[in-house]
Amino acid sequence: MTNTSHVLSPVLPLTSFGNVLVFLFSITLAAAIIYLNVSVLLTILLSRALRSENRFMYMLSTCLSDICTGVSYYYVGALDVKDHYQSPTRTFYIAPTFLGLSFMAILAAQADRYHAIMSPFKYALRMTRNKTLVVIFAYWFYAFFIVAVQNLVPVGTASKVTSIGTFIGNIFVVVIMIGLNIRLFIIATFQLGREPPSEERDNKRSSVYLILLVAGFFLVAWIPLFCHIIVCNFIGTTCYSFRNEGTDPLRILPRINAALTPVLYLRGCKALRVALFSTVWRPCCKNRLLHRQLGPSKIPVQA
Repeated sequence: MTNTSHVLSPVLPLTSFGNVLVFLFSITLAAAIIYLNVSVLLTILLSRALRSENRFMYMLSTCLSDICTGVSYYYVGALDVKDHYQSPTRTFYIAPTFLGLSFMAILAAQADRYHAIMSPFKYALRMTRNKTLVVIFAYWFYAFFIVAVQNLVPVGTASKVTSIGTFIGNIFVVVIMIGLNIRLFIIATFQLGREPPSEERDNKRSSVYLILLVAGFFLVAWIPLFCHIIVCNFIGTTCYSFRNEGTDPLRILPRINAALTPVLYLRGCKALRVALFSTVWRPCCKNRLLHRQLGPSKIPVQA
């Protein structure tokens, strides 16, 4: 992933207390992204009930891409790496692709919830779990197909194609995501509010509010970077750039969102939260319960 002639060093020289804090922040953020997303991913994989619902398949996809984001951030965030076209430390577009996959997963989940609420009978017939998995596979394949093409063409061509694609794609995708958020909010507030109280209505409402919350935080984290890219492409000049990925707040925000997304999933979905505490975090929860009931001195010590 890097030119062997380039010696990698920490994100900033560890010569001051502030620089050490930045380095520790990058390491901690990468670890938090991996730990939280692995926890949610294992919870979904170990629960048959969760795997049977399409919305959890999109959560699974988001967690998988964010785990890869966390792993890659040990490289692009904790080390002095500038991930652009001609940089000797670039990741050949792989690290940014994982962030883009999370973007596509959330957009697909929004469309899925919209379809499920607006046409529940057609949705039940059309969107089986296998078809949902095909949709997920399709955008993963598309993302890495674009990566392969970008690495096969000359750097100048790749730069032009990516600039045009990013400029057009960001505008349309952000507009679509905002539009779906507004539409889903109206549906959750008025349409579902007119239905008689039932467990099904509550499940629909909670699933809509959850994707609204996730997409809202996603937009807050990504819009500054999108605006920066769009403005730079529009005026045709080189915008101000930071020393590396780990010191650029516009690129740190999406990584923070990658750690926040599984927390939002857990906060907004009771079934996922219960499954997490009963499976993945069960040993930890047992130890805490023993501490509360018996006290630290009375907990049996295993040989």
